[in-house]
Amino acid sequence: MRIVTTACCLGAALTLTAVAAPAMQGSGASKLSFFITSAGSGEGANLGGLAGADKICQARAEAAGAGGKTWRAYLSTNGQGGVNARDRIGAGPWFNAKGVQVASSVADLHSADNKLSKENSLTETGAVVLGRGDTPNMHDILTGSQTDGTAFTDGADHTCSNWTSSAETGSAQVGHHDRQGGGADPTSWNAAHGSRGCGQAQLQATGGNGYFYCFAAN
Repeated sequence: MRIVTTACCLGAALTLTAVAAPAMQGSGASKLSFFITSAGSGEGANLGGLAGADKICQARAEAAGAGGKTWRAYLSTNGQGGVNARDRIGAGPWFNAKGVQVASSVADLHSADNKLSKENSLTETGAVVLGRGDTPNMHDILTGSQTDGTAFTDGADHTCSNWTSSAETGSAQVGHHDRQGGGADPTSWNAAHGSRGCGQAQLQATGGNGYFYCFAAN
């Protein structure tokens, strides 16, 4: 009789565990509000414009179980009607796939107090993106932005034709997710230097892979 009772209790415990596991996964997904894309468009800096980049963010988030939010790519655009990346991403706070808060607000995100780093700037699945010293290095993250998250106003193209070009020429401003490397501001997560071309091969040759940041705007 004891054996039967123990088996029943064990079976009940296993059932409860099986029910609880998905609930925990769902809770983690609901907190996700910031990530680096685990893949870009595959066409270098041609993301289909801001709208195309936002769709990639939304699709990645949905695959991770966090598609119930409105996702926006952290990208600026140049020229008439230029858009500031900082104005697209909501008010915060933002959490990575492991539940770590990387910034509490837009001001915090663009301050020295943010928690962005190789360890915390994860993909939507919680994976670490390869950085300086890894093979291959993929720490160049597309932003088209200045350090304060605003668009450039110097008349030059810093966004590979507003994220529509995959040409061998051109340039896009990138940040270093691991906060190290070369360039004018190597420790900047959003404005380290310009890329040497807009194509996938050009981005890869200089330490990138066409990845970009996504934030939940609500």
